[in-house]
Amino acid sequence: MATYRVLVSDPISETGVALLNDHPEITADFKTGLPPEELISIIGEYDALVVRSQTKVTADVLAAAKKLRAVGRAGVGVDNIDRDAANSHGVIVMNTPAGNTISTAEHAFTLMLSCARNIAAAHASVVRGDFNAGRKAYKGIEINTKRLAVIGMGRIGAEFAKRAQAFNMSVVAYDPFLTQARADEMKVELASSPDEALKGADVVTLHVPLTDATRHVLNADRLALMNKGAIVVNCARGGLVDEAALKASIESGHIAGCALDVFENEPPSADHPLFTLDKHAVFTPHLGASTNEAQENVGIQVAEQIRDYLATGEIRNAINMPSLDAAAFAAIGPYLDLGRSLGKLLARLGPENPDSLRVSYHGPLAEKDTALVSRTVLTSLLETSRADGQVNIVNAPAVAKQMGLDLVESTINAKTEFNDLLVAELRKGDAKYRVAGTIIGKSPRIVEIDRLFVETSIAGRFLIVSNDDRPGIVGVVGTALGEAKVNIANFSLARNQSEGYALSVIEVDSEPPAALLEKLRGTPGITRVISLEL
Repeated sequence: MATYRVLVSDPISETGVALLNDHPEITADFKTGLPPEELISIIGEYDALVVRSQTKVTADVLAAAKKLRAVGRAGVGVDNIDRDAANSHGVIVMNTPAGNTISTAEHAFTLMLSCARNIAAAHASVVRGDFNAGRKAYKGIEINTKRLAVIGMGRIGAEFAKRAQAFNMSVVAYDPFLTQARADEMKVELASSPDEALKGADVVTLHVPLTDATRHVLNADRLALMNKGAIVVNCARGGLVDEAALKASIESGHIAGCALDVFENEPPSADHPLFTLDKHAVFTPHLGASTNEAQENVGIQVAEQIRDYLATGEIRNAINMPSLDAAAFAAIGPYLDLGRSLGKLLARLGPENPDSLRVSYHGPLAEKDTALVSRTVLTSLLETSRADGQVNIVNAPAVAKQMGLDLVESTINAKTEFNDLLVAELRKGDAKYRVAGTIIGKSPRIVEIDRLFVETSIAGRFLIVSNDDRPGIVGVVGTALGEAKVNIANFSLARNQSEGYALSVIEVDSEPPAALLEKLRGTPGITRVISLEL
């Protein structure tokens, strides 16, 4: 019987569905067009959900999805998924940013050319018999040497820019994540703001997600920054353009026209104000990703991502947590196990209600992508210290924020006794408690507890005993364990002679009985006894 069930609620390629069903641990059910109430009634049976844009993954859906671990979006935009609710319920949200890149870039570029040359209107004039009239009415605009503003220089924006440069356009780009080095590499001018990019532009193309910050990113003021006779292209998301302002700017003669594949309200009404334009206007019904190749690609990609996450834990293209491809996952995997144990250890040994968790990386480890390691330490800490069981790798940062716990990450170049060192430290006021681990050979090991050197496994049943550093206590502990018939698998002893205390980490074969723990805690010189399983 399959371990995981996946619901595919929107059409994706048959190859993608087959990829899921071909895995021995996965069964995929293909049920499209589900009414919201029916989706809510069955989603509790599934471990993952695959959607396109039709299914709305609302807070109510996520609340009913008690087993759900991941939502995969076959496409780029995730407007139809309530990301805050997904975070709250610990559900990973993945998209497929590369699958329809070329398709969308080609469509947006086609829209620009069609708008500039009045292709749609001229076509209509021919088929209705106005051939000669059309020749006179639909004089076009060359894009050669024109200035193009690209708002959003991700994969699609970059592909559009390459095509524009091939047509001898100059390109200026705005993207908050675009570096000067990357802009120089792509031979585009880097703007510091949308206003700077749009000033003096002849064409603008939009390639950003729709958020509160980007809604109406192209408004009346910014349209006025563009050159007279400019063209607006939007093949990204409806709502990025203030359509009323766009219509007013076209009517005033400042903007020449527009090419839109998306609208603020979809489907747009038949009497949409922009549909009265008879020149330099072209509209398509959200076709950016609608090619055979793109639909096949995104269907396969989302299926592979969901399959690999369920089967191996590999995370790709997640929008609400760090992603790791197969190579990075293999490199960082042992540190995830180590981080999980360090988090558990800190939860039992560190101060209650701490102010912050600092996770630091020493040596070559600091050069790796360690974001998921830090989140694993945090998740393990919270899972162990909270009784409600409502913490996981996705929602841990949000839970920590609610608790007032800050997560701090750092890399340290200072040399240590080990080639790599992962350190986790809890702080509360001036009090600090830290643990550390490394990889010895291929084995993750705990090597430090509260700045005392130990060496022990990351998994098993342990007794941790703190005591005054004086003769006889180790013997008392060993004798007590023997009398309780608790076998010792490993014993690591550390001492701080200058301050007169010692720490023993004892790996045992079975859980110590409560009477044994009470006896040890009552032994003179023993200051702390903790029994835990890692």
